Amino acid sequence: MGWKSDLRELKPLFHLLLPLCVHWIAEEMTVSVLVDVTTGALCPGQSTCSEAIYINGIQQTIVGVFKMVVLPLLGQLADEYGRKPLLLLTVSTTIIPFALLAWNHSKEFVYAYYVIRTISYIISQGSIFCIAVAYTADIVSDSKRAAVFSWITGLFSASHVLGNILARFLPERYIFLVSIALLIFCPVYMQLFLKETVKPAPRSDKDSACLTKTLKVVKKRFESMKDAATLVMSNPTLRSISLVSFFYELGMSGISSVLLYYLKAAFGFNKNQFSEILMMVGIGSIASQALLYGLAWAAWVPYLSASFGVIYVLVKPATYAIISKASSSANQGKAQGFVAGVQSIASLLSPLAMSPLTSWFLSNNAPFNCKGFSIVVASICMVISFCYACLIETDAISSHDSENDVERSLLSAS
Repeated sequence: MGWKSDLRELKPLFHLLLPLCVHWIAEEMTVSVLVDVTTGALCPGQSTCSEAIYINGIQQTIVGVFKMVVLPLLGQLADEYGRKPLLLLTVSTTIIPFALLAWNHSKEFVYAYYVIRTISYIISQGSIFCIAVAYTADIVSDSKRAAVFSWITGLFSASHVLGNILARFLPERYIFLVSIALLIFCPVYMQLFLKETVKPAPRSDKDSACLTKTLKVVKKRFESMKDAATLVMSNPTLRSISLVSFFYELGMSGISSVLLYYLKAAFGFNKNQFSEILMMVGIGSIASQALLYGLAWAAWVPYLSASFGVIYVLVKPATYAIISKASSSANQGKAQGFVAGVQSIASLLSPLAMSPLTSWFLSNNAPFNCKGFSIVVASICMVISFCYACLIETDAISSHDSENDVERSLLSAS
């Protein structure tokens, strides 16, 4: 049975997946209540809050600017100094912002939440999954990676469903408290049980001056980022998947940043209805994983997934699998980090258009009656992603594998 074999591949990843699932549950259970909390604090008594929409857009733009540098940097650091310390750092950043909202829902605390949560997003958004994928690639064989990545994404979807179930039935005053307890559990568990898979690079310049050392580090990071860009641009598969990821993220980030505020303004949705909708999406994602996870290596999966919301979750495992397949083991972090950086550029650009567009069409000054016009624009970006995905050459992946096989043979012979 193929699925039993895939489950056996997950066993060595237990101490990674358990805290990650708990982390995803803790984060997801706050999503549905955040709209009510921020709208209530910034625009009391109103169902539409332009200030909250604009702040979310500004937050997403700032995160996108810094993630262009931070994500590739974290990928390189994970390759050089190990996966575990980077995972510990990234999963710990969410605790403080949610602790502020657990303490108080006033306008001042909501502003403080936005500031600290922005820093948290810069460090953790996207990087947790990228480092987890690199950790998985260290352990799982090439032939099993696609299926394992899809199982991980299925667990991600299941965690979101559980988080939304908790949000649906927990009283609002307990949601942030439970979330904080779960978030604290994650780094503690990782510190105790997660094993490192990368041997940290030796430090040869311990006695050098502080300024010289700093300049060396900056230069080394810049050269590493240049190497990562060269690696991706010189590989047709990685270049194509970067374009697919850019336009897909441009559309998806545009939709996700304004969707809940749109539903609240257009239909008066509250926490419970948000949770129910997010649960339905998550359950559909799990079903698609169970039916189609073995197809994630196929080149048509990313653009087919980008076209159907119920299986959109397959985009990530297919993308990570193709990147992993098209790059060597030594360059996993660089390649995953570079593509994640491309996605962050899209996340930067998206709110510049989506936030004012959404606020405009939700107001009384809209040029025509289409409150969801910004979502239509975001969908067009995903159609462009579909078109670029059609250009992915599966033969290029196979030829890259052949080159890697030759390289391994030469290394073993020497």
